[in-house]
Amino acid sequence: MIIRKPKADELEKVISLSPKAMFDGTLGKVKPTTEKAAQLVDSLLERGSYYLIATDGHELMGWILLGSSKDQFKDKTTGFIYELFVLESFRGRGISKKLMRSGIDSLKNEGYSEIRLSVFSGNKAIELYEKMGFNKRTVTMSLEF
Repeated sequence: MIIRKPKADELEKVISLSPKAMFDGTLGKVKPTTEKAAQLVDSLLERGSYYLIATDGHELMGWILLGSSKDQFKDKTTGFIYELFVLESFRGRGISKKLMRSGIDSLKNEGYSEIRLSVFSGNKAIELYEKMGFNKRTVTMSLEF
């Protein structure tokens, strides 16, 4: 397995699969259209965010979307992990952990002193994030009508 930045055709494939990643990551609570997912991702890419992909030969296994975010209270910019996704047929092989390690290393090398991410309550990935040293910082709550 190799983790690297994607080529143009691989980036297109990742973006086309982003609705599935968003659906899975939100535990089925958000089902964006292909257009909406592309709009969200394009906005991040235009601001300097980037993907790292995991491949085996020419086969895409998963990806992580990295960038930055500004803390509105401290006026501080932090590294941010926007998306982590492994295709279903490759899950259970430690790919998420390797993508996270590569993402953390990339953001550290860019000079960030802190890395943040958001995750839906109940997502199994929380265990991975905690094992990698992430701590709960805020809780977002909602009331639906």
